Amino acid sequence: MSEPLNVGIIGYGFMGRAHSNAYLKVNRFFDLSYRPVMKAACGRDEDNVSAFAEKWGWESVETDWRELVGRDDIDVVDICVPNKLHRDIAVAAADEGKVVLCEKPLAMSAEEGREMVEAVERADVPNMVWYNYRRVPAIALAKRLVDEGRLGRVFHCRARYLQDWTISPDVPQGGHTLWRLDKNEAGSGVTGDLLAHSIDTAMWLNGPINRVCATTETFVKERERQDEPGEVDTVDIDDACAFLAWFDNGSMATFESTRYARGRKNMNTFEINGEKGAIFFDLEEPNYLQYYNHGDDDHARGWRKILVTDEEHPYMDHWWVPGCAIGYEHTFIHALADFLGGLETGETVHPTIEDALETQFVCDAVLESAADETWQDVPLANNPETA
Repeated sequence: MSEPLNVGIIGYGFMGRAHSNAYLKVNRFFDLSYRPVMKAACGRDEDNVSAFAEKWGWESVETDWRELVGRDDIDVVDICVPNKLHRDIAVAAADEGKVVLCEKPLAMSAEEGREMVEAVERADVPNMVWYNYRRVPAIALAKRLVDEGRLGRVFHCRARYLQDWTISPDVPQGGHTLWRLDKNEAGSGVTGDLLAHSIDTAMWLNGPINRVCATTETFVKERERQDEPGEVDTVDIDDACAFLAWFDNGSMATFESTRYARGRKNMNTFEINGEKGAIFFDLEEPNYLQYYNHGDDDHARGWRKILVTDEEHPYMDHWWVPGCAIGYEHTFIHALADFLGGLETGETVHPTIEDALETQFVCDAVLESAADETWQDVPLANNPETA
């Protein structure tokens, strides 16, 4: 019999729905000692959060996150709100002894992220940041191939994350749905929203990044405010960002992200080139991993496209028969299953808040580099002398 774990979720937008789906389904597909109980949902608009709670099966609602964090019947606080609130909620939740789950990016800055790390370490509470792309089976398979040494010495890593939804100057900024375009709510634009994913994945696969040189651009300089029609404000977030990077292992990298790539809705790709082989992944074909093995016989050498649906592949033994694809929502189920499994065994499940701080330091260095037009060293999050 599984042990109940009472969850309180703060936020009911895109990520609130993705996480709710994971809580509903995880125990139906994974045998776990803990069972999430959807105890309370929190949002500022009582009507909207009540409708969300009724639709997804949350038992109660709150309109003040402080009330939810302080409830004795809440074991886990799941943070799905704009980045501006991540630090305050996470620190308060840790101080109350709650398990802390937080959406990415970690915070508005590495300085805020450091406070979050200190809070969870001080309280000694389990924690995780939802960098869900680590749980795409094909990306998890890529990690396995890297760890098995199939690429050998790595020379290059290149990543792109492209969208096109903000090209029109008529798209407003701020408000309930477009806070990602408001620097006061998001902290940055594509760097924190999209490239944070790319950076986390790259460092998971290839190790720490130590230097960056970046450039950014804001193509639409002013936008109307969504919640104040007729009021126009300067746009301060980065619409596009490109940067060069060096890894600790001596490999070099290029990263690019934009919301102005017409025709690209959510194109998230990476390629890693090594001495013995290479890998390539594209989120628009999420069930495939491309792999090149230089050790193959000359006449058979070439890129192979692996359909990642067999039970030998990461996570796939929990789903359907070989050849049946799974999707985006399953990555959150996998992340949650791993985390609940870690609670059972006592093992730390990554990425933790401290891991996410490493990514935040890279994001901050990228933005500083773009502003100063210089190379920037990336501090080590776990080294107080450099952080």
